[in-house]
Amino acid sequence: MSHDAFEVLSNQAVAACAVVYFLAVLAHLWQWALLRRVAPAQVSAQVPAMAAAGGGSDDAPAPVLAAGGADEERAGLFGRIGVALTVVAVTIHFVAVISRGLAANPVRVPWGNMYEFTLTATFVVGLAYLLLYRKFDLDWLSPVVTAFILITLMVDVLLLYSPVVPLRDALQSPWLVIHVVAAILATGAFTIGGMASALYLIKERWPHSRPGGFIARLPQLEGLDRLAYRTHAFAFPVWTFAALIAGPIWAQHAWGKYWNWDPKEVWAFITWVVYAAYLHARATAGWKGKAAAIVALIGLATLWFNFIGINFFFGSGSMHSYA
Repeated sequence: MSHDAFEVLSNQAVAACAVVYFLAVLAHLWQWALLRRVAPAQVSAQVPAMAAAGGGSDDAPAPVLAAGGADEERAGLFGRIGVALTVVAVTIHFVAVISRGLAANPVRVPWGNMYEFTLTATFVVGLAYLLLYRKFDLDWLSPVVTAFILITLMVDVLLLYSPVVPLRDALQSPWLVIHVVAAILATGAFTIGGMASALYLIKERWPHSRPGGFIARLPQLEGLDRLAYRTHAFAFPVWTFAALIAGPIWAQHAWGKYWNWDPKEVWAFITWVVYAAYLHARATAGWKGKAAAIVALIGLATLWFNFIGINFFFGSGSMHSYA
């Protein structure tokens, strides 16, 4: 295949995976709609028994039982369809990333600009979700992840798309590969952790939501907090390596200085400080729950502002304006 053909293939794969992600979102939304419809009747049937047993404390979470009969089976079927569609979408997404790199002449890594970085980062989010799905029973996270990837891909194509071009001279370094791979891995993990933190705050704010609804079916607050902490604990050392080790080495190779006080370098360090504060507070001050979730979301905001916001607010003033 020619380089132009690979570029066409990449664009078509992006469109195809977006369609499949959309179908996955619909499947998961229908799954949760079915569960929302059938669960309340079963919960109400259990209330007298719980009261008689002395289990009706106001402090206890509202009981949520699995839907029964045909509706339970249909909900489970749509859930499995949603996960299967996500597997297909992530596979097509991978084809889009690889063919984007093969479209360049000469062939290069597929993250030479904002469009390509976003395309690859969203793929990592989807892949991380699938890898962690069984270990953490992430069925509850399915509609959030698929909707996030779909919306981000739409923004990527509509606002950030650029044709395939050779890498700039500053990017002609193996340290680019190392630096960006680490940054993408950390971004994917931080995003999953941020989703868990956001859902923690939602569930903490509305602890007595409608039985059978999405919020009621989320894991307990402790489970959400634990997932957020584990993903952040994994992502932080990876981000440390990407931003404070590989990045400066690449800067030395590209511009002759390890640190240039470039806006993206400064914001990468700010992101590192926020996440360092998050982990340090949890380890030393025992911060958990709401306070930790808020700090985690601040870190996620600085992370994505560093990637997208710098280019829009600083433009050509950043040495990283091409990416």
